[in-house]
Order: sequence, then structure tokens, then C-alpha cells
Amino acid sequence: MRFWDSSALVPLVVEQPSSAACRSLLRSDARVVAWAFTESEVLGALCRLGREGFLTADGLAAAMGRLDRHGTRWTKVTAYDDVREEAARLLRAYPLTSVDALQLGAALVAFDGRPRLRGFVALDGRLLGAAAAEGFEAVRPR
Repeated sequence: MRFWDSSALVPLVVEQPSSAACRSLLRSDARVVAWAFTESEVLGALCRLGREGFLTADGLAAAMGRLDRHGTRWTKVTAYDDVREEAARLLRAYPLTSVDALQLGAALVAFDGRPRLRGFVALDGRLLGAAAAEGFEAVRPR
């Protein structure tokens, strides 16, 4: 079981250079743990791709459908107060955006603050560095 950041979930619903690697990693362990607002983050990325012309209207609709199907299978971290507290600590400790701190905070809450031997999947190097510093196995799909 691994925690997946939105950066690694977007390639599962829309074709990108890292899509094959993300799909392969998901096949090796389909148990996805994600922050409760990850679906909103992924949806935002899809809408941006549509606005910027990288997805047609049909492509956007198909990607949204894939997101809906994937999202129903994820274990979602909903302990909002605990995640917010972890995120505040992480923001003071690492050069993260607030969204990334929330993602990493959710991962820590998901695994009861014991990240040892747990995977944290992301495409963002800064976020992976912070995850590794917190004790996670930093996993960048390649």
C-alpha cells in the first residue's frame, strides 16, 4: 500500500510521458491511499489541460470518467484536523507549497506517523525529498 500524490495520479487518467511507469507501479500494488482532496487536485489539472488546448472536450470528458472510476477505489484520508496540523509542521520544516504539505501530512496521518517501509508516490522532486526526510520510501515512477 502506497500513498499517491496527485502528480502521480494525473498520468493514470490522461496520457503523459510518465503514464506507462505510473500504470506499471499501480499494477504492482493497486491499493492507493490518497488525501481526500486529491480528486479535486487531479480534476483541476485536467481542466487546466483542457483550457490550454492539450485535451479536446471529448478527451477531457474521457479523462474525467477515468478519474471517477479510479477515485472510487482509493482509500481516502479524511482526518482534516490531523492533516492540517501535520501540514503546518511540514511547512515550517521544508520548502513545500501548502498543497504539497497537505499531501505529505495526509500520508503521515494515513500511516499513523510511521512512514518507515511505506511508499510515497509523486513526480515532484521537492515533495519526494521531504517525504524521504520524513521516513517514506520516495517513489518516482520512471
